[in-house]
Amino acid sequence: MKKAILAAFGLVMLALPASAQSTDPSGTWLTQSGDTRVRIAKCGAAYCGTIVSSTYQKDTNNADPKLRDRNIVGVQMISDLKQDGDGYSGQLYNPQDGKTYTGKLKVMSPKTLQLSGCVFGGLICRSQTWTKAN
Repeated sequence: MKKAILAAFGLVMLALPASAQSTDPSGTWLTQSGDTRVRIAKCGAAYCGTIVSSTYQKDTNNADPKLRDRNIVGVQMISDLKQDGDGYSGQLYNPQDGKTYTGKLKVMSPKTLQLSGCVFGGLICRSQTWTKAN
């Protein structure tokens, strides 16, 4: 009986669409430029992403002059990321220009995700593809 229940559970899991199994963005991701690694994890009811390594040392482009001397490692660059349709939406901080954008994230495959940061209510957007770090 126990084996039959386990087998049925396994069949149900296989029958689920691949997208339903792989939409969790959790993990460590390498930015498109390859210079920064970001760990995405649950932060309460949403997801957030924190820089865990980078070729950059300081947050020199931050709009707040008081924060320009802080270490870039440890900076939360993705915040309040919540499910939105087949992806997620939230806030994306770009340390290269020191600005925060409305953003979207979509897991494209188990090894890639796409991030889009937008201005003017989504009129102008830039996208990047990140890869899962090993």
